[in-house]
Amino acid sequence: MSSDNSPKLPPDDDLRRLIHFSAGDGRIWLAGHRMLLLHLGGLANLRKELIQTIGVIQTRRVLKRAGYESGVRDAALARQVRPNANPMDQFSVGPQLHMLEGAVQVTPEMCEFDVETGSFHGIFRWDQSWEVECHLRDFGPQTDPVCWMLIGYASGYTSAFFGKQIIFRELQCAACGEDHCRIEGRPLENWSDADALMEDYQADSMLVRIEDLQADLESLRVSLAPSDDLGDLIGRSKAFEKSIALLRKAAATQVTVLLTGETGVGKERFARTLHAMSPRADKPFVAINCAALPNDLIESELFGAEKGAYTGAGTARPGRFERADGGTLFLDELGELPPAAQAKLLRVLQTGEVERLGATATRKVDVRVVAATNVDLDAAVEAGRFRRDLMYRLNVFPIAIPPLRERFEDIEPLANHMLRQFMVLHNKRVAGITDRALDAMRSYPWPGNIRELENLIERGLIIASPGQMVDVDDLFAVAPTPSASVTLSASGELKQATASDIDTLFDELQKRGLSLDALEDALIQQAVDRAGGNLSAAARSLGLTRPQLSYRLQKMSER
Repeated sequence: MSSDNSPKLPPDDDLRRLIHFSAGDGRIWLAGHRMLLLHLGGLANLRKELIQTIGVIQTRRVLKRAGYESGVRDAALARQVRPNANPMDQFSVGPQLHMLEGAVQVTPEMCEFDVETGSFHGIFRWDQSWEVECHLRDFGPQTDPVCWMLIGYASGYTSAFFGKQIIFRELQCAACGEDHCRIEGRPLENWSDADALMEDYQADSMLVRIEDLQADLESLRVSLAPSDDLGDLIGRSKAFEKSIALLRKAAATQVTVLLTGETGVGKERFARTLHAMSPRADKPFVAINCAALPNDLIESELFGAEKGAYTGAGTARPGRFERADGGTLFLDELGELPPAAQAKLLRVLQTGEVERLGATATRKVDVRVVAATNVDLDAAVEAGRFRRDLMYRLNVFPIAIPPLRERFEDIEPLANHMLRQFMVLHNKRVAGITDRALDAMRSYPWPGNIRELENLIERGLIIASPGQMVDVDDLFAVAPTPSASVTLSASGELKQATASDIDTLFDELQKRGLSLDALEDALIQQAVDRAGGNLSAAARSLGLTRPQLSYRLQKMSER
């Protein structure tokens, strides 16, 4: 229980360190969220045009809801920034951030609450309200309070902080001739006019109608679109759309498709999608990784074997071609097929017949082959590792799948989709992914492509606290190096913020509970990952020799 009739706000040094002005790319960050500095006159003009266009009531509701959402986002930071502070100091993050964001000066007059029960009663004084300043300039003195976005922020922040609906109302407003504004907050059920207060936070009938029309339009678009299913294939980049366009063209045909691309780009997902979009969708989809089986088992796995065909073959069994009869066979890592299997595969593609090991007769099969490889087949042909005639037979309809680093526009929708899936898998809810984390993912080179992104998102979900947002430190063992930035000093002036800032580094080490050994291990692992497993390149990035890096990797494995 926290009760203070004249509470004091704690020092805000920890909050000021969360604000960074990125000198290199023109962005501003508050912890993991991207922020904006706007001219007050521009925002005032927008507010004025809204009032003149849709009226005072509708504008008040729109701005209250916008403020509410902003408050909810800031509430996610409170316990992260001050995890060991007393409840009042934790709650003070909201009022202090509101001031740092330039919205209003906040002075607590009375604040009583119980975090466990959700009881709350608070009265705060506001000075220097930006909304009062704008409204008086454009419309003159008022009879009703005008701090709409500010009051929405207070309600959103407090509701999110306590996990229950707490609504503030403006008791007095400087726009109405008072010296300052004063607000009071209580749980919704403690207001006698609760229904009237909540009207401003509910979607307007006009906005509901717009959303209904948008939903109808989307339904119509879906009904008119081709009846295919992209499944887990998600993207909007030009590179992705180009590959999907080729996939759709191939789906309705029987053509053999060759999927090419780096390891981890999702070739099997493309193959499954191709099958789902084809007339064979209700037939089997059978996949085999040609690199995962020993050479002496590849032929029996692909083409089947009769009883006694080899030692251990106690019964006859069909191969993958027979199991895929009528459907699709996906041959992954095709470039690893041994020469004997290549010859038999060519014959199947030419005749549509398979011959089991140890058999004297062939069997007719109706199979659509989709092959995939991450090796250069032309180079493999020149080196004598792959048959030229087989390459020509398979390379009828090639589809190149772009690496993730060439489709950065897809990272956010992919990451959010994966996060939703992993929340269900691990039965854990988080609030989403911060802007800073998304920005770090867009600038990361992704040597492991989609597979690496999946691993990263799963790691982030597991490390992040329940109900909080996944931040860059939850994703990466060592966060990617940010561009040069500046932050705020105690006097409100800008100062250089560098990676060598010992206070920031020490705070981060304490926050994450890292020892020096753990920090060294994380740095080394990140360097190896970024270099795609190339130890020489990783050593150079760390300023080490290759033997020095090998020694440290050995120490890591022994810990």
